[in-house]
Amino acid sequence: MGKLKNKNDQRVDFIYQVLQDIKQTLKKYGSDIWILFGDPVHEIPKLAESINANAIFVNRDYEKYGVNRDNDVQKKLSELNKTFQSFKDQVLFEADEIVTKNNTHYSVFSPYRNNHLEKLLISGSGVSSYKLDDITFEKFNIDKMLTLDDIGFNSSNISSFQIATTHQDIQKQINEFKDRLEHYDQTRNFPAIKGVSYLSVHNRFGTISIREMANICLQNYATSGSKSWLNELIWRDFYFQIIVNFSHVQDGHSFKLQYDNLQYENNESFFESWKQGMTGFPIVDAAMRQLNTTGYMHNRLRMIVASFLTKDLLIDWRWGEEYFKEKLIDYDFSANNGGWQWAASVGCDAQPWFRIFNPLLQSQKFDSDGKFIKKYVPELSEFDKKNIHEPHAKFTPKDYPKPIIDHATQRPKALKMFEHVNNVVKKQH
Repeated sequence: MGKLKNKNDQRVDFIYQVLQDIKQTLKKYGSDIWILFGDPVHEIPKLAESINANAIFVNRDYEKYGVNRDNDVQKKLSELNKTFQSFKDQVLFEADEIVTKNNTHYSVFSPYRNNHLEKLLISGSGVSSYKLDDITFEKFNIDKMLTLDDIGFNSSNISSFQIATTHQDIQKQINEFKDRLEHYDQTRNFPAIKGVSYLSVHNRFGTISIREMANICLQNYATSGSKSWLNELIWRDFYFQIIVNFSHVQDGHSFKLQYDNLQYENNESFFESWKQGMTGFPIVDAAMRQLNTTGYMHNRLRMIVASFLTKDLLIDWRWGEEYFKEKLIDYDFSANNGGWQWAASVGCDAQPWFRIFNPLLQSQKFDSDGKFIKKYVPELSEFDKKNIHEPHAKFTPKDYPKPIIDHATQRPKALKMFEHVNNVVKKQH
């Protein structure tokens, strides 16, 4: 957290507000919560010793930083003769729980999903129901509550986007989505309507349990919407097991290692236009401006802008991955890395590398009336639904740039880039 460049980072503000709500809730029961800021390898053993704790219980992490951090914490606690216990929490099934009949790890989603789903339908989500009134709390009180200023951060604009940060509001958001879940599969790809769950930030930070989410799907499994959303939750588990079982992706490598040799053009001017939402492709620009403004981007749009960056602008997918890391409020390494590699055709995707999204067709199909575009690209607010997707075809929009590339020209370049690497691999074998 201390390495974050943006001191108005929404993620820090979100965590802070959630912790405040937890603290106030616990105080109603005469209890409290310690909120510390610093190196966990130092702070956790120090706290454990100061309160004379015999054991420390944590939920497992799967990224290298988290694994190394927890190993170091455990080592420090062991020196103090304190027990360290870790548990599965942020996934439905861990990396070694879903394997092939030959006890190997999956690298393609569909067979993984089938195995995962079979086990989930048999075992259930494992969710348990309880009330705070049924729990006995340790009675204590902590006077000082760290402020954002104490840890070198400021309040962000998170409150402007109605992101729930209290238990009560989060439950309201869950219930609101339940009412829309039946039609999720029909609405999820259209950014101008309220089709997706908007629960990803809660999934990322554990303010809603992944088991609670899965249980919602299982309780309504007869509907196609529930099945579709559960499929998305399984994708999440899939990417977690990828980073564990194929750890080279955590070191900046393509899942398919031969594609580390792709010769991207990496035009920095193009990259800057992409970041600022000034490429001249309305659906791409609207998506990037949504990200820059809100810290969120609709899932369909994430695929569109990633394909555009890597296969139209011919820029290394890792540049885009890093930018999303900086901006996304729901940033999660495994999902972000997996999504970027999928879009760039360098990851664990069963589809061929020559799948290239046409940004114009994507715009016409998923924002046909241009409502989403107009929300984030006001320069095009006067355009009708026929012309808004390709505004420069007949007009000269004021203050809106011409397309920086020609998709028809760039597509064969992308194909040639992949063909070159594939031909080299063939010769080597």
